[in-house]
Amino acid sequence: MITRQRLAAGICALLATLTAGVAFPAGAVADETDSTASPKVELVLDVSGSMSAKDIDGGSRMAAAKQAFNEVLDATPEEVQLGIRTLGANYHGNDRKTGCKDTAQLYPVGTLNRTEAKTAVATLQPTGWTPIGPALLKAADDLNSGDGTRRIVLISDGEDTCQPLDPCEVAREIAAKGIGLTIDTLGLVPDAKTRDQLSCIADATGGTYTSVQHKEELSDRVGQLVDRAADPVVTPVATEGTAQCTSAPTLKSGLYTDREEFGKQRFYRVDVDPGQELRASVSVGADREVNPDYGVLLRAVTVHGREIVRGEGTGNGRTDVISTGLRYPKAESDDDNAPAETVCLQVTNSFSAASGVKTTPGLPLELTVDVVDGPSKASDVASFGLGRGWWLLAALVLTGFVAGLLWGWLSRWRLAVWRTN
Repeated sequence: MITRQRLAAGICALLATLTAGVAFPAGAVADETDSTASPKVELVLDVSGSMSAKDIDGGSRMAAAKQAFNEVLDATPEEVQLGIRTLGANYHGNDRKTGCKDTAQLYPVGTLNRTEAKTAVATLQPTGWTPIGPALLKAADDLNSGDGTRRIVLISDGEDTCQPLDPCEVAREIAAKGIGLTIDTLGLVPDAKTRDQLSCIADATGGTYTSVQHKEELSDRVGQLVDRAADPVVTPVATEGTAQCTSAPTLKSGLYTDREEFGKQRFYRVDVDPGQELRASVSVGADREVNPDYGVLLRAVTVHGREIVRGEGTGNGRTDVISTGLRYPKAESDDDNAPAETVCLQVTNSFSAASGVKTTPGLPLELTVDVVDGPSKASDVASFGLGRGWWLLAALVLTGFVAGLLWGWLSRWRLAVWRTN
């Protein structure tokens, strides 16, 4: 029995060693990144009286927001400087002029002390008005210093109650300053007017709008937005696709934005030289209420309309963005002067607007194009569709061979002992 246990332990150790050798090849080191300015995020929370409504998973909207904040604070990356601002948290009265000035920085933007931030959030109680416009102006001032990514994440359950300071106009003014600040908005059980206003705020600065009905959705989405602030900044280029490939714009490698009408198609052209590979992906977002069951199709076709390859994505109404992608390797040519092939990228969506929802402008579209050198014949990472799985396959074959030898040796040894006894 002891001999079996030792043998089993030896085999497990051998498997672990082989697996480690595959997962971490000799000479592999962690990527080194250049030091950059710390990304900054300010969470702006609506603490108006309506946040006491109990319609999110049986609890109040305020309780859901507090839970989301606590989870996000625990998971905030170390490099992110985070702050918290409130609106409608301190004034209990009915004077509109005073209530519309009720915005305060609960926790300053800087290195995060999770305990202090959680303690500050725990004291919040639904109180007053909804001065979204003034809160956004103050939040922009909180982040208007230094370089690096800057994001405002606004969480609200209602319209601004401090007109005529239109929060959409405030967002446009912030975008016009050119300070690279993005506003993302989340609506807690929003009605149509709230949804339109929050969507407008996000659109003005290139941000995103998300409708939230459940606590887990709120925590996940806020966490995603905070994490996104730590990603490298890539500025998308606005482009305008066409209904036909012949008149479509020619794109280089990069990130592009466009708008596409409901149920329509857009064409873009990309030149691919022999020996290169085209990699493309597209995301189409529902920035307003849409009917469930929708999809997006990305096709690479020739200038004559013949399909080369396609990618498809579908949704059922549970997400506000649907994405897909494709890859097309262009074979090498014996002719050094062979011309590039013009590939037409066709983007088609099957979204349909809900009853009474405006269909203009079109849905926001984000297209990534990457033209890279294709794999060489000597090191084709896509051979037989296995890609880099060849390494894993080789390791499994070697492991099986060694394990078979050990098992055969053990069987012969046991047989010899049996015959001797």
